[in-house]
Amino acid sequence: MPGGSVPAGPPPRFGRLHALVLRIDAATPADRDRAIDVLRALSALGVVLGHWLVTAVTLRADGHLMGDSPLRHMPALAPVSWVLQPLAVFFFVGGRVAARGCAPVGPTRTAYGPWLVRRTRRLLRPVGTVLFLWMLVVFGLAVTGVAHETISTLLSLVVSPLWFLLVFLVLTAATPLVRRAPGRIAVVACAVVAVLDVAHFAGGGVAWVETVRKVNVLAGWLVPYCLGAVWAAGGFARRRYAVALLVTGALATAVLIVWGGYPASMVGVPGAAMSNLNPLSLAGVTFGLAQCGAALLLCGPLRRLVGQPRSATGQRHLSGGQRVATPGQFAWAAVALMNLSVITIFLWHQTAMLSATAITLALTGPHAGLHTVPDGPSWVFARLLWLPVFVLLLVALCKAFQHVEGDSRAERTERGGGPRR
Repeated sequence: MPGGSVPAGPPPRFGRLHALVLRIDAATPADRDRAIDVLRALSALGVVLGHWLVTAVTLRADGHLMGDSPLRHMPALAPVSWVLQPLAVFFFVGGRVAARGCAPVGPTRTAYGPWLVRRTRRLLRPVGTVLFLWMLVVFGLAVTGVAHETISTLLSLVVSPLWFLLVFLVLTAATPLVRRAPGRIAVVACAVVAVLDVAHFAGGGVAWVETVRKVNVLAGWLVPYCLGAVWAAGGFARRRYAVALLVTGALATAVLIVWGGYPASMVGVPGAAMSNLNPLSLAGVTFGLAQCGAALLLCGPLRRLVGQPRSATGQRHLSGGQRVATPGQFAWAAVALMNLSVITIFLWHQTAMLSATAITLALTGPHAGLHTVPDGPSWVFARLLWLPVFVLLLVALCKAFQHVEGDSRAERTERGGGPRR
C-alpha cells in the first residue's frame, strides 16, 4: 500500500453493520463456549427446514386442505430426515446448559425454584401468545364457514410441534435429579425404550401396548438430555468418547433399520405402521447417540468458525481497536441474534408456512409446491422455490413477537451473559 497507509475501514454504509457485529462480539464473555450456541442454532434451523420440506398441505377435490408428506410418496427421500431431525442435539445441549445452570456456584447453590420459574416463563410466555392468536384465527375461520377439516389440518400443524416444549420443560424440571447420576439414568431410559419397542413388535400393535409405549416420548429424549448433563460434569473430555458415540450410534441405527424392522425415516410418515419419532423408538435413540457424538466432534471447528477467543485478554485486544469485523465475528453475531429468538422461531415457523399457503390460495388459487400432492421431484423443486417466502414471513413474525421472548437480566446472566437485543 502506498506510504504504508492503514485501511480506513468499511464504507460508511456498512460501518454501522460492522460496529454492531463488533459490539455483539465484545459483549460476549470470553469464557462462553460459542459452539453450544451454534449447535442450538443449527438444531433449530434443522427443525424449521425439516417441517418446511417434509410437511405438505394439499388441496383436495372437495376444497379441503389436508396434511401430507413427500416421504409418503417418495420413500427414497428418507435420508433427508437424517439431516433435518436434529432434536437429539437440542436436548443434548439443553441438558448441558440446564445442568450447569442448576449446579452449585461457590459456597451456595443455585436456588432451584427461581431458576425453574425463569426457564418455565421463558418457554410458556411465547406459547401462550401463539395459542391465543390461533384461537382468534380458528374462530374467524369457523365464522366465515371454512370446513372443519381444513381448520383441523391447520391447527394440527401449528399445535403438534408443541409436544417438544412440553417434554423439554418436564426434563428441565427434573434436572437436579438427572445431575445426580446422568449416566445411569441414561442407560435405564434407553432400556425402557428398548423393552417397550420389543412389546410393540411382539404385540402386533395392541392398543394398550401402544398407549404404554407413549412413555418413550419422555424416556427417549431423556437419554440425550442426560448425556448433556454428563458433558456439563466434564465427561466426553477425550475425543475417543465422541467417536465411540458416533460410530456405535450409527451402526446400531443401521442394524435396527436393516434387520430390526424399524423405518428408515427419522420423522413420522402419514400412513406408516411405525414412527421413529412419535413416540421415539430405539432406532431414534441410537440415531440421537450418533448425533450427540457428531455434535461433540464439531465443537472445535464451530468455535473456530465463530471466532471463539482464546482468552479474555485476547478478546478485548481483538475488538478494542477494530473497525472491520472478521467473518468469524459476523458468523457469531448471526448465531447470537438467532439464539435470542430461538423459541419464537420454533413457535412461528409453521404459521409462516401456513400463511403463505392460505394467502396464496385465497388470492391466486393453488400453486405447485404449496397445495399440490408431493408425489414427485417437481414438487420438491417447487417447494424449494417457496422457501424464501417462508423465510420472509417468519422474519416478519419474529419481529412482531420477539419481545414476548425477551430475557430478563437474570436470565441473560444464567445463560452466559449473551449480547442484549
